[in-house]
Amino acid sequence: MNFISLQQVGWIAGNTFLEAVRQKFFNSVLLIAVALVASSNFFQQFDFGTSELKFIADFGFGALFFFGSILSITVTTQLFFNEIENRTALTMLAKPVHKVSFLFGKWAGVQLLMLAFVALLCALLAVILYWRETSLMAEQRYEIFSEEGILRYSDIALFGFLQWLKFGLLSAITLFIASFSNTSIYTMIVGFCALVVCQLQYIARDAYAEMDQGLGRLLVQGIGLAFPNFQLFNVGDQLLFLTEETLPAGITVRMALYAGIYVAAFMLLALASFRHREI
Repeated sequence: MNFISLQQVGWIAGNTFLEAVRQKFFNSVLLIAVALVASSNFFQQFDFGTSELKFIADFGFGALFFFGSILSITVTTQLFFNEIENRTALTMLAKPVHKVSFLFGKWAGVQLLMLAFVALLCALLAVILYWRETSLMAEQRYEIFSEEGILRYSDIALFGFLQWLKFGLLSAITLFIASFSNTSIYTMIVGFCALVVCQLQYIARDAYAEMDQGLGRLLVQGIGLAFPNFQLFNVGDQLLFLTEETLPAGITVRMALYAGIYVAAFMLLALASFRHREI
């Protein structure tokens, strides 16, 4: 494939990352997310016991998913249409840069941004949980604590990795929508609609599992296969506490392959659509 260059992809990804970091929207969302996760310290004044740690973890995981989803859709859309509206894409593609390198470079740049976002929030959450767990252990009021504590901090990184995979999927879907969309507003609206569909995709699977064979079942089954099931990545309740077994490595690998297949599919669809687009 002489039309794709890893050097070009890396160059575009680096520029995309730097451009995204400079955006006021990204910095605003990042500050809000960090502030909300850090505000979970406020609940230390209530006597929640070990349930306080569960609350802080759920709060942090929820903030990571919520703000990460917003960033994946919005930043991908803005960076794509900035290139189109400023005519920089035309200049770039006039050089020996193929459209596949352009699209994959944009996607990789957004993924670098989301990796930094996920790493920062996961590190902050780990610090807050460690500090609060240590405080509760020092008070020696809760017999459930062992000398080693009750939290498995590696699971925070595991959850962050799974969310990063999900954000990569969401970014690929957004790029596919942007490849044929004429406006950024339309792309973001459809992107958020796709997010809702992917979050509720398990309902379609449950529906066709109970349906009789026929056209209706095939239609619902097709919808279920066309959109990735984001519920597979919502494993926060199964992680973190030592009383629960961590996610097996085999399942994590299968989830990564699952995300990779859908990313490749949506990126190929985006390329097929973008090839015929007038810039």
